[in-house]
Amino acid sequence: MTTAIVLCAPIMATHARDTIQIVGSSTVYPFATVVAEKLGKQPNLNTPVIESTGTGGGMKLFCAGLGVGTPDFTNASRAIKSSEKELCAKNGVTDIIEIIVGNDGIAFSNSASSPKMNFTKEQLWKAMAEHGPKPKTWNEIDASLPNVAIKIMAPPPTSGTRDAWNSLVMKAGCKAVGKYEELGKKKCAVFREDGAVEEAGENDTLIVKRLAADPEAFGIFGFSFLDQNGDQIQGSTIEGVEISLDTIQTYEYPIARPLFFYGKKAHVGVIPGMQEYMNEFVSDDAVGDYGYLMDRGLVPLEAKTLSEVRANISALKTIDL
Repeated sequence: MTTAIVLCAPIMATHARDTIQIVGSSTVYPFATVVAEKLGKQPNLNTPVIESTGTGGGMKLFCAGLGVGTPDFTNASRAIKSSEKELCAKNGVTDIIEIIVGNDGIAFSNSASSPKMNFTKEQLWKAMAEHGPKPKTWNEIDASLPNVAIKIMAPPPTSGTRDAWNSLVMKAGCKAVGKYEELGKKKCAVFREDGAVEEAGENDTLIVKRLAADPEAFGIFGFSFLDQNGDQIQGSTIEGVEISLDTIQTYEYPIARPLFFYGKKAHVGVIPGMQEYMNEFVSDDAVGDYGYLMDRGLVPLEAKTLSEVRANISALKTIDL
């Protein structure tokens, strides 16, 4: 009881907000906005305010402290890092609720009017790596690939999608070419700086528009943006596997990962609607068969995992720091 009073004290010191504040991942953002709209239709609850900052940027804001001047939730397209846990703990954010909301596949996409491609992780590493061969055209990597300039729009360092891409593609590709022991994890993940790879920011909708307008370019983003824009863009197959709801859920697709959001237990019961928001995000209406988030391209959790997530929310279970 004493702990709860101490944790909530910074919030109670000023008038509590009546609107939830959310930051974080651009990949989770489109799902969170729909849930927020649903919450805003409930009696006596406001629609949460959501800012798309990227996963890393969201974690910095979230971990800055407790109180009305800090976010209640942060969306994440990867799990919280140990360094972020340390930052949170340092600033008094010690009771953090982790909610896994679904699965996602990272799409390597190009214009729907261009040829559909199949890439290996090794080929993608060679195309993107600063410490790789730096080819100018795809056919310099493999004769089966087209004689087309390499142009890739990639997520920025603040993006959880960038972290996941580095872990699932750059690391694996570096190992495939036999350079991982020589370069190490950090150097293997460095992108080219000669113009072939461009950091395109957190606005995935803008990347989709640019891909539709440039038949030679490729972009990297979450499956939902591909799913919602299939008339303009297409996903490449990776290691021979198509990106789809089924291949992401089974993790057969080689660049699949879970999606999260994190909440401050100390804010629950102080900022109105936090419990209701968490419940709505994992409700049958949202993530059940034919749920409204499924329509937006969220790949559902397996039933057992979903039950565990719901139980953790009910208990306000927190993670170890």
